[in-house]
Amino acid sequence: MVAANELAAGTRRQRPAAAAAQGQSAPVGARQYQNFLMQKLQPVAAATRLRRLMSTQPAFRHDPSDELAALCKAGGDPLRLSVLRVLASDSFGVLELAQIFAMRQSGMSHHLKVLAQAGLVATRREGNAIFYRRALAQSEQTGGALHAALLDEVDALQLPGEVQARIKEVQAQRSAAARDFFARTLEKFRAQQDLIAGLAQYRDSLLTLLDALHFPASATALEVGPGDGAFLPELARRFARVSALDSSPAMLELARQRCAAEGLANVELKLADALHDAEAAADCVVLNMVLHHFADPAAAMGQLARLVNPGGSLLLTELCSHHQSWAREACGDIWLGFDQDELARWAAEAGLVAGESLYLGLRNGFQIQVRHFARAEAASRT
Repeated sequence: MVAANELAAGTRRQRPAAAAAQGQSAPVGARQYQNFLMQKLQPVAAATRLRRLMSTQPAFRHDPSDELAALCKAGGDPLRLSVLRVLASDSFGVLELAQIFAMRQSGMSHHLKVLAQAGLVATRREGNAIFYRRALAQSEQTGGALHAALLDEVDALQLPGEVQARIKEVQAQRSAAARDFFARTLEKFRAQQDLIAGLAQYRDSLLTLLDALHFPASATALEVGPGDGAFLPELARRFARVSALDSSPAMLELARQRCAAEGLANVELKLADALHDAEAAADCVVLNMVLHHFADPAAAMGQLARLVNPGGSLLLTELCSHHQSWAREACGDIWLGFDQDELARWAAEAGLVAGESLYLGLRNGFQIQVRHFARAEAASRT
């Protein structure tokens, strides 16, 4: 205040002109002019104090406990636990989940946001639609063990009957959408079979599952029915040696052209029948949309399991069971997808153990399942 008094006394003669120059009426008297000056100086002083305060604050640091807190928050709501249970064997859009749980879309969006922030669900965009699925637990990351334990407990929950009924309603609506979609696009589909489920629609999910298995650099891979070889470059980058078997000379030629164009020197292509011709076992056997072409898929699973080295894995991408019978003629499909439990039973009968699985919903109404089955390590000799 002393400084303001001195300033007022020294500039008493200039204050009318200064105020007028700023488009304001000149204050009358010393006290009014002091108030006028303080109003001008206060914002500057406040900004100075703020800068000093910010300079003394410690820099923000990430605390690993934040991830644990997010997991606990996400798992602390019965509805969110039920959502995780529903996503155990399928993927759904927000509108579908809102229908299943008989609630408003905005409310479901909030719960999905909390689950996503905790890393419990992942999303996949299919055109303008977004589908939610359960995210894989990453054991090497903070909260990974808690994530896995939470999902184990969730899988033991029994869904209410009304929720199960509404799931069936949603699935029926998907089937109707699929019939309508292909009634309009069947002619185009005959020329482009990937409209059902092309590699681009499940590649990222398959790679997520594959990379989570952490194969060593010396591991080997075998793809049965590689088609035009679109997935072979991904395998070639991850395995020391890759073999690919196909019984179609035409498709094998397409795969050979791709390998040559991309310089895949560690890939060997063979014209062979995976079920009957002798072939060396591999650490990872891959089947992408192949099993539904076998006349006896259960027996095929048993034969293919023999191609998996002890401690190795079988990665299987397939359609979930559907009722689009036109796919038999249009695509040469013998089987209209498979039930998830059915695949698990065949794998168990073949000596494989079911591992992580991902389920993807497509806008055309079809569902994809990306499955991991492991073969036990060889028993140690005593």
